[in-house]
Amino acid sequence: MRPEEIDWNNLKFGYTPTPVNLRCYWRSGAWGEIEEHTEETVTMHMAATALHYGQTAFEGLKAFRCKDGKVRIFRMDENAKRMQSSASYLQMAVPSVELFCEMVTRVVTRNKEYIPAYETGGSLYIRPVIIGSGPQLGVKPAEETLLLMFVSPVGPYYSGGMQGISAIIDRTHDRAAPFGTGHTKAGGNYGASLTSALEGHDKGYDSVLYLDPAQHRYIDECGAANFFGIRVDENGRAHYITPASHSILPSITNKSLKQIAADFGMEVEARQVELHELNTFDEAGCCGTAAVITPVATIFDPEDGTTYRFGQGVGPWSKKLYDELVAVQHGEVEDRHGWNTVLDL
Repeated sequence: MRPEEIDWNNLKFGYTPTPVNLRCYWRSGAWGEIEEHTEETVTMHMAATALHYGQTAFEGLKAFRCKDGKVRIFRMDENAKRMQSSASYLQMAVPSVELFCEMVTRVVTRNKEYIPAYETGGSLYIRPVIIGSGPQLGVKPAEETLLLMFVSPVGPYYSGGMQGISAIIDRTHDRAAPFGTGHTKAGGNYGASLTSALEGHDKGYDSVLYLDPAQHRYIDECGAANFFGIRVDENGRAHYITPASHSILPSITNKSLKQIAADFGMEVEARQVELHELNTFDEAGCCGTAAVITPVATIFDPEDGTTYRFGQGVGPWSKKLYDELVAVQHGEVEDRHGWNTVLDL
């Protein structure tokens, strides 16, 4: 699809083809040269471990065309480190931060005509994927790994304002095992969540709230995103509270929000969060690359019929955190922590 064929003012958060994707293979103990491809398909052996044994992980990050004409990529070094963690745990070859960032910069540059203009509110979504591409019949790691990256222009997640979603507590499914792959961005984590998500939708809810897989006592994640609650104490100080455990993915968005919350003078608490603490939150939300923050309006507990309510729109502290993070991504406020990589494209 050529740039002039895209309806830039009505982009959705979905896949739009772009001209160039990048690939790099690890073979015989070393990473090869970065390859540029135009085809959207990947040819691999039918016995590739990605197909049989789930040796696959991915990342998601964004590049923004900003008001000053420059392009900013947000915290790609953190995505590189998280992919390293995923690849290592899944016994794939681990790409260096330098290789990962070189590929991100190059795939954005080679598809620069597909970065939405600042005025559209859109961005260029970058999807790195790493897979075991070599054949094995037994359950063992592949001797070949493929790291590939493609991009797609996407529209603003909120085109009609930030509205709170509804969630239902799910005690019949777990997002990940207590000491499993929850801390990685393994593809299998997301495949395993589809049944829960669809069952939640069928019951009339936008998302599901997972509990810790060991005891179902603590809050885990909300759908495919990290969860947070905001509580204002009797002294008027706001607390940013987010669950922490081995089964929760270390969200880069959440990491950024925790830093911004601390910058704002909020008390940041990353810890086990008891389910009953929902009663104490003034605001609730989930956070991730796609939307930054999604406010949670209600959480329903089918076990006792309780509905926890946090307001229909976005709360004042959530809005303040959202506005600051988005402003950093777009170069509209000082990037005091050096999160952006700035490109003249």
